[in-house]
Amino acid sequence: MCSKATMEEFEALLKESFEIDTPNEGSVVKGTVIAVEAGQAIIDVGYKMEGRVDLKEFANPGEAPEIAVGDEVEVFLDRVENARGEAVISRDKARREEAWDRLEKAYADEARVEGAIFGRVKGGFTVDLGGAVAFLPGSQVDVRPVRDAGPLMGLKQPFQILKMDRRRGNIVVSRRAILEESRAEQRAEVIGRLSEGDAVDGVVKNITEYGAFVDLGGVDGLLHVTDMAWRRVNHPSEILSIGETIKVQVIKVNKETHRISLGMKQLQDDPWNTVEGKYPLETVHTGRVTNITDYGAFVELEPGVEGLVHVSEMSWTKKNVHPGKIVSTSQEVEVMVLEIDTAKRRVSLGLKQTMRNPWDVFAETHPEGTEVEGEVKNITEFGLFIGLPGDIDGMVHLSDLSWDQRGEEAIQEYRKGDVVKAVVTEVDVDKERISLSIKALGGDKFAEATGGVKRGSIITVAVTAIEDGGIEVEYEGMKSFIRRSDLSRDRGEQRPERFQVGDKLDVRVTNIDSKTRRLGLSIKAREIAEEREAVEQFGSSDSGASLGDILGAALKGDE
Repeated sequence: MCSKATMEEFEALLKESFEIDTPNEGSVVKGTVIAVEAGQAIIDVGYKMEGRVDLKEFANPGEAPEIAVGDEVEVFLDRVENARGEAVISRDKARREEAWDRLEKAYADEARVEGAIFGRVKGGFTVDLGGAVAFLPGSQVDVRPVRDAGPLMGLKQPFQILKMDRRRGNIVVSRRAILEESRAEQRAEVIGRLSEGDAVDGVVKNITEYGAFVDLGGVDGLLHVTDMAWRRVNHPSEILSIGETIKVQVIKVNKETHRISLGMKQLQDDPWNTVEGKYPLETVHTGRVTNITDYGAFVELEPGVEGLVHVSEMSWTKKNVHPGKIVSTSQEVEVMVLEIDTAKRRVSLGLKQTMRNPWDVFAETHPEGTEVEGEVKNITEFGLFIGLPGDIDGMVHLSDLSWDQRGEEAIQEYRKGDVVKAVVTEVDVDKERISLSIKALGGDKFAEATGGVKRGSIITVAVTAIEDGGIEVEYEGMKSFIRRSDLSRDRGEQRPERFQVGDKLDVRVTNIDSKTRRLGLSIKAREIAEEREAVEQFGSSDSGASLGDILGAALKGDE
């Protein structure tokens, strides 16, 4: 009876012992290292249970494992017993559980955590946070892109947890947030010591198209390209290089945004202070073309002093040409100072003013009446443009092409490239116009032929053609036409066919038209004039004498 009671008590105690002291699977337990062999540590977790853990689970990334017999460690109990009768335990899982508890508390407190970068993955790196593995995005490694992350691998350093999800096992950390916070404190300290106008030393950290960032000892300032030198700087790399130490002046400090504007040229003398004295108006100087635009070219007179040659001041003759076809970058040219605006730091320059006006030169060397020769540059509906010395053009109007042909007909005989001769008839320097005449080359034949002829004069002409409406005649090489009605006073004699080519006829000049270059001629008018003259000399109609008597008397008188 007593023996039976003892067995029941033992079973109850054993059952109670199992229920109370035997650890649950999936929990962290403490154990003691009892042996290290074959790359594994044998750990006694109590309750007559032992398990094995690979030594690498006791090592930090990049370090050798530090474990020895007798060390007390915490491990994660996966199963109480496996097929070999050993407990299945893990040091990594124990560290992970411990780490997650610690990291969750740090995340809630927004505290920093310590870790080491140990691997590279797509888009970033892996970080060991003392048992838990976190993801470090590439953009969160540093305040600026990191080309080589080698020096950071395995180095214990602080990180900021950005996001974590225990259920999914995700942790995202940032190293950049730590650096920015540290830099912000350092920046505030440095900015507090800076004042506008201070001259300080700095190191060029980065160069962009619009300027350079200069490290002033923990805080960066922007040195804009326009503040690097008084002269034009096309790109900062022309005068600066990364890593170079330079002296700059603090132009502006914004205490709130921590932005600092720097300048280099402010430490040098401003060349504009002496511009008016060195470059008086209408003086000529040599400069270098630094930039070419659609509206002109910039010419550097000295470092820091540039002037603009407007396109209208570049050439006397090339009016609608891009400046790049007249000058080229880096070319040395002579320019004249036209205007200075010190307040706006502007100098207006002229290129053509350094050369004589070609229209003035032409007017001096080719007075009116001078014969010139040139190539037909252009043919328009109102005349020809002829190339002349000095790279200028003269125009021959339609009305100045020929004496005998209409302008529209005469211009058909010319082609671009033809070399022609002409006479200068007018030079207008102000309007930059030169008028030429081709028909004036041989003189004015009409004027020469009719110089001594007046209206009412009797001249002798030769018949050159017989037509139905009259006859064509010629006088001193000038052609005229006598209409049928003007061939005779007597209607019966107004027949063109009674004349022959080559006949010489006395005719009366009824009109002289210099525009149409025609003489108005009439045989009828001559006969009427002769009759009137005879009547005046030998009688009148009132005397009773007949016309035959008067003419007979006149003829007898002549005899």
